[in-house]
Amino acid sequence: MYCPKCRNEQNNSVECEACGLIFEKFRKVQNRKKQEEALKVEKAGKFESVEQSQTGLKLVQVIILVVLVATTTYYFTGYQGRKAAEDIAVAPPLNTAVKTTEPTLVKQSIPEPVAQSQVSPQPAVTRQTAIQRARKSTVSIETPWGTGSGFFVNKNYIVTNRHVVEFDENKLADFKRRMETTRRMIELEQKKISEMKRTYSKMRKGPSRSQLGIIIASREEELKRVLPQYEEGKRRLAELDRKVRPSDIKIVLNDGSEHFANYLLVSENSDLALMSLYSGDWTYIERAPRGLGMQQGDKVYTIGSPFGLRQTVTGGIFSGYVKRGADAQVYLQTDAAINPGNSGGPLIDEHGYAQGVNTMILRDTEGIGFAIPIAKVFEEFGSALF
Repeated sequence: MYCPKCRNEQNNSVECEACGLIFEKFRKVQNRKKQEEALKVEKAGKFESVEQSQTGLKLVQVIILVVLVATTTYYFTGYQGRKAAEDIAVAPPLNTAVKTTEPTLVKQSIPEPVAQSQVSPQPAVTRQTAIQRARKSTVSIETPWGTGSGFFVNKNYIVTNRHVVEFDENKLADFKRRMETTRRMIELEQKKISEMKRTYSKMRKGPSRSQLGIIIASREEELKRVLPQYEEGKRRLAELDRKVRPSDIKIVLNDGSEHFANYLLVSENSDLALMSLYSGDWTYIERAPRGLGMQQGDKVYTIGSPFGLRQTVTGGIFSGYVKRGADAQVYLQTDAAINPGNSGGPLIDEHGYAQGVNTMILRDTEGIGFAIPIAKVFEEFGSALF
């Protein structure tokens, strides 16, 4: 079978040996989502954001295993790219939402209306056609540390979140500290085993010598099991501890074809990144025309690859404009489900226009999510997009 989260192939049908996903729990979550979707037909429903330690014979062995297991789980299970900041949940590696500070509602951040003659005519397309067109322009993004989403904003450029294509520096520093602690614990354990072997060689035959022999064998077996995990951690650290290159970023299109970015530009001010793909003339999602601002209660949809489930569409309403963070940036609030892996995907309206870039959710809420207004993309990368 394949793990529905990380696609690891295995025979174990209880728990994923690679990412630790409990299959029964995952199935329950999926069933609950299906039930909620059914209730949505009768009334406005809300999507709820989806959200083991070994013991050894000796304390040193326990510490080594805990550090390694914690490191592997914390950094390399899904994040299906969300940002690893302490106050938000946004996705990689197939990473999860955390509680944030209270956002501030913007009383009047909606663009001022303009005369009807200035408003571009809306395309005569059905809602289903608009969604399908937007799906064709949405891509899955895979990096050495996780996955996320993105979408074409013109024929050759793809926008996504910065945290999808750039590993968090604070987490990288923490990972280095954990690996250094593990290295020192392994060295100390190796020295301890060597001392025990010297003592064993000097002892007379008897129960004490036999007991020490058993202890030595057990500790060597534990160490033998831990070392491959440590080596894998070193390999992953070396992979993360270098500047990301466009060729590290795999872009999977709607038709399943795989490409690598030709160019990467990361914003210093927002959770945005821009990539180029020059190998074709791609379909893109148009931004809303001037004057067609969002009104509270408008229907919106998110598109992305949550938990590796590509081209997933979720729906909800536009809840309002809010300001968040020290710089009081404006975000679009919505109850449309934004799950790990949705980061960087589009938030579109019923006409199929791009209104925002999905970026984060609040933990312990009934699916409160945020998107960066599409205008911010053109503000940050205007020189490349025009």
